Amino acid sequence: MRQVEGSVVCPNCGRLVGVNEQQCPFCGAWRPGLFGWATVLRRTLGGRLDLFSAIVTTCVTLYAVACLLQPEALFESRGLLSILSPGGRALYQLGMTSGAVTLGLGWWWTLLTAIYLHGSLLHIVFNMMWIRNLGPAVTEVYGPGRAFLLFNLAGAGGFLVSNVMSGAPTIGASGSIFGLLGALIVYGRRRGSSVVTQQLWQWAIILGVFGFLMPGINNWAHGGGFAAGWIGASLMNLDDDRQDSSWVLLTSLALIVVTVVGFGLSLVRVTAELLG
Repeated sequence: MRQVEGSVVCPNCGRLVGVNEQQCPFCGAWRPGLFGWATVLRRTLGGRLDLFSAIVTTCVTLYAVACLLQPEALFESRGLLSILSPGGRALYQLGMTSGAVTLGLGWWWTLLTAIYLHGSLLHIVFNMMWIRNLGPAVTEVYGPGRAFLLFNLAGAGGFLVSNVMSGAPTIGASGSIFGLLGALIVYGRRRGSSVVTQQLWQWAIILGVFGFLMPGINNWAHGGGFAAGWIGASLMNLDDDRQDSSWVLLTSLALIVVTVVGFGLSLVRVTAELLG
């Protein structure tokens, strides 16, 4: 429940301040109590809710929904990589992005919604495996709120690069995965951990080469996601208690709301076009 009196820990300096303080009297941080919701949000994002488990669940659920929206497409397999592939119409209904969609129609929210959509059984299994491997590590070193921001920033940045450079229809969390790799490399460099950094670079190079060898891989999104994750992580502070600031909490909530609304907008608008 919302805290209306008492003290909270300022996420910026770690000192106790009044829950209704407009600014921390010690460091000047804006609304450390976040109008009484800071404690609830930090407990939810940092403990009760495993954000990367929620991301995996969302991706799997939307993959199932895409299959149900256009079931006839599931039997149009064109090889191992396209087994149980949702149809293009269903993916557009749920928020697939492309140059025509974002630059032509102005549907900017598809830069976020497309992160959670996948084009085949192998595609989603591969990406979910990497999210489960990298997500907890990024959460451990940056904190849950900033890890969530990095995931979405990298995915959206990768798709923006892809839409500008190629314009091809695209989906998937691989740009976000490359962004998580970039963020971990930044952390390793800043902490002086050469062994960890070398291992991460090896993974990034292997995945990058794999993308050029396999057909249908969006390497623009991979490169853009890696760059966005690297830049985003470089701009973030590395504190030992990994407390998320009020701005991080609010931005994370805003991203969740915008993404959910985006799925609804895509579904309504594309369906209306189909029926019209």
